[in-house]
Amino acid sequence: MSPASHRIAIVAARWHAEIVDVAVSACRVGLGERGFTAVDVIEVPGAFEIPLRIKRLASTGEYAALAGCALVVDGGIYRHEFVAATVVDALMRVQLDTDVPVFSAVLTPHHFHEHDEHLAYFARHFEVKGAELASAIAATLSAQVATA
Repeated sequence: MSPASHRIAIVAARWHAEIVDVAVSACRVGLGERGFTAVDVIEVPGAFEIPLRIKRLASTGEYAALAGCALVVDGGIYRHEFVAATVVDALMRVQLDTDVPVFSAVLTPHHFHEHDEHLAYFARHFEVKGAELASAIAATLSAQVATA
């Protein structure tokens, strides 16, 4: 199977979209460079909505891999740690239950503040994470083809 025949979905949260979209873009570019061109981007309100959407997409049998992207920030009430952990745990369960590879770029930075310096820093960080996400997806799908 060629990379172009693999359909991939990235489910992206809209909270902090200006940063999340940097990871999505970097992932799409990285996948495209590796020949993976069938990439759908599906938007959801926040990180908490990602696992259900990914589960439903995995259940269709149309996707070779799925990924979630979100920035879960510390709002001062420690909820962010629970949200991030819950989302990542749910993504792992979807992967194990459906046998469709699921990847996560659901990140929880420490000390995020919405000012220019942090916005620029985390945008650069998410660009790196998006590229790493593309590498992980490509490597996993290539390994599946090699062992099939």
